[in-house]
Amino acid sequence: MSSRALAVAAASALMAVLVPAGGAHSAQPPAPRESTPVYSYDNAVRESVWVDTGLDGDGDGRTDRVAADIIRPREAAQRGRRVPVIMDASPYYSCCGRGNESQKKTYDANGNPVQFPLYYDNYFVPRGYAFVAVDLAGTNHSDGCVDVGGRSDILSAKAVVDWLNGRARGYTTRTGTTRARATGWSTGATGMIGKSWDGTIANGVAATGVDGLKTVVPIAAISSWYDYYFAQGAPLYGSGPDWLSNYVNSPDARTRCQAVQRRLVDGAPRTGDWTGLWTERDYVRAASNVKASVFAVHGMQDLNVRAKHFGQWWDALAARGVERKVWLSQTGHVDPFDFRRATWVRTLHRWFDHYLLGYDNGIEREPMADIERAPDRWTTDRTWPPTGTATAALRPGKGSAPGVGTLGLAPAPAGATETFTDDPSLSELDWAARVDAPTPEKAGFVTRPLTTDLRVSGSATVTVTATPSTTSAHLSAVLVDLGPDTIRDYAAPGEGITTLTERTCWGASTTGDSSCFKETRARTTDVDFTVVSRGWADLGTWADPHQGRPLTPGTPYTLTLDLHATDHVVPAGHRLALIIGGTDEDLIDPPSSTPTLTLDLARTTAHVPVVGGAPAYARATLPGATARSATPPAARDGVTAPRPARTTPPLPGAAR
Repeated sequence: MSSRALAVAAASALMAVLVPAGGAHSAQPPAPRESTPVYSYDNAVRESVWVDTGLDGDGDGRTDRVAADIIRPREAAQRGRRVPVIMDASPYYSCCGRGNESQKKTYDANGNPVQFPLYYDNYFVPRGYAFVAVDLAGTNHSDGCVDVGGRSDILSAKAVVDWLNGRARGYTTRTGTTRARATGWSTGATGMIGKSWDGTIANGVAATGVDGLKTVVPIAAISSWYDYYFAQGAPLYGSGPDWLSNYVNSPDARTRCQAVQRRLVDGAPRTGDWTGLWTERDYVRAASNVKASVFAVHGMQDLNVRAKHFGQWWDALAARGVERKVWLSQTGHVDPFDFRRATWVRTLHRWFDHYLLGYDNGIEREPMADIERAPDRWTTDRTWPPTGTATAALRPGKGSAPGVGTLGLAPAPAGATETFTDDPSLSELDWAARVDAPTPEKAGFVTRPLTTDLRVSGSATVTVTATPSTTSAHLSAVLVDLGPDTIRDYAAPGEGITTLTERTCWGASTTGDSSCFKETRARTTDVDFTVVSRGWADLGTWADPHQGRPLTPGTPYTLTLDLHATDHVVPAGHRLALIIGGTDEDLIDPPSSTPTLTLDLARTTAHVPVVGGAPAYARATLPGATARSATPPAARDGVTAPRPARTTPPLPGAAR
């Protein structure tokens, strides 16, 4: 059923319930466009249900049950009205907490839920929604074992969607036989939301194509777990998924889940080779199953769950024709509630009203993308990437000094080369700070100052032909905007926000569950350059991106690196740089040797998505023109310009 047909049907059904018996001959009131807080939060039903997943992840001979803590409007049930569900399935409810204040679930002396983390319950339950907080298998009150994005994680959450639609069994206790049913109070329409691991579960459940899941809102979410731990063979962190599983497993699960832990170790070798374990945890390959709409949010400077996860998921959904929306911020790993709070809550409210209640509020016809151009300054685009975006093939060339080259549209002459030696103690920031100096650890290629703004929008790739001096080598490719700016300080604590002491309230509260949260403001820094996008790879994957092999010193190899999705305007007067180096300190691990690499410039190309394509790039880099903005700042970035209103991996979402 189309969104419009769903809206009409839902509105008609609601009117049939609300119109008094004596008013059948009077004019029908207009269909609702927004849910309002008409139900008591204090008097809401708070209960726990254990849903049978049909799996036996811990091998104890009985199927696992996952705990679903539920809060729903009591008056709706008393009047025979069913409500849709907002659901956050998480491994963090007891170990680490959710949100900027690390809230955990709490319970009373009888085990009944008291505090539901975050504001979803406070805000949406009075508006006629149920909120369901699911403990992933192996965590908090659930049976089974955490398997870090595998079948247990995904199917334990999917089972709850099935239960809400009457297709799975639920029980009033963890081990009892008394059935609990949702069909008396749930419409079955479910929207999943969550940040990081929670949002990853939403992606994974959507990729099963489960009926009843109407929309997902993945925030800073993983789309393929291989890409969380590796970048085409190059290790990103010093440990594998077994560490993360052990961290979030409940204490008893750490004992009973040793076999699962062993499978995680054996299936994720630190060689970076692709295995069946990663295939199971690759939701991008199953994107063709997605029937739910998707509202994705990602920080373009997120170095925990990097923007590649969003980019490849988005492209797969676009190929499928999924209804979708996106917010891209300048932050790192941060929830939009903490960088654009009022607008976020209002937008999320309208999104759920449309896709879960069927209200025709027009949100699906509004611009698809919101992009943060500067701290707290946002623009929109009707589609994303915007119409007119095309790939420009940018070619490195020799410059006046070793390692300081040019970046243009014409290929370098045959035989042109640049050489650098891997230095694992240096990072992309060190390279960019010295891009105009001949240094031994990188090769930089830079445009002249731009004469007009140049907008990069989407996911780029860089194809490199390099000859190593040793049997192993890692490569990094980085796009950099060279010029002064004020940006969110994504590298500082808070990753672009500062938490304040004052609070604002979003919904109703009880003694045990407050709707009031600490406010934040943008944490900014003045910079001389901004990293626009980056990507990494093990040169040993040149023949097969899924399997590395030793290199032969002195032999040239060609491979393509994927750069992370971005949307960035390089202003007139700034320069765009492509930097190619070895180990990017703190972002990838170094290879087993210390190679010197010689780049064949004639066989090296960056394929960059540019609004306006190669002609726009050519105009912006024409020599002799006066630098100017192509259009006024208020309009040049999008359709409208609203006013501002390692040794172990970081946990995906545990900190905030």
